[in-house]
Amino acid sequence: MFGCFGASEIDDLFANDQYKIKRYTKNSVVYLQNERCKSLDIILEGEVFVQKIDAEGNTLTIYNFVSGDVIGENLLFSNRNNYPMTIIAKYNSTILHVKKELILRLCQENIEFLNNFLQSISDKTLILTDRINALTLKSIRQSIAEFLIQEYNLQKNLKIKLSMTKKELAEKMGIQRPSLSRELNKMRRDGLITFDSKYITINNIEQLSKIHVESL
Repeated sequence: MFGCFGASEIDDLFANDQYKIKRYTKNSVVYLQNERCKSLDIILEGEVFVQKIDAEGNTLTIYNFVSGDVIGENLLFSNRNNYPMTIIAKYNSTILHVKKELILRLCQENIEFLNNFLQSISDKTLILTDRINALTLKSIRQSIAEFLIQEYNLQKNLKIKLSMTKKELAEKMGIQRPSLSRELNKMRRDGLITFDSKYITINNIEQLSKIHVESL
């Protein structure tokens, strides 16, 4: 978004009280659901995730944002500028918070920045819409198949090493932990997979690929 400015211009832009840099420890809350959006935020280091928590404490992870990603541009100038979900630091993270007043001034003074800002809003809307559709339109088995096929292509191995706990995987898929366990057990009985706490082994890649293709 700030690529239209040179290094010296960036120094001039931020040589005032229109920004602050904050550090967040792992699992700390960056924004609570319904908290007002007052700044455009850029992740300088680390990773955060957008999470929906219902009245019963069930969690749904909507999206992860990593270093270089921007947060809040789609809310900053809205009449309803409250975060619809909670944002949490997945790891120790550093975030640049740029005040609304500076963003407004840059949009008025620099047409290229304005274009970048509007493009970022449009891209963010599509990203979140695609993510919500993916979470709501697929069955649990299709979501598991999609995850396993993606990891198979990355790891080049039918024995998939898990980089997260089953609880974290369930949150990533937007389902409850018991629902994930039930479906994994069903897939094991059907001969599709075997698994333990650290690995899921694909036993029938052709059938799993067919399930994945049906979800697209």
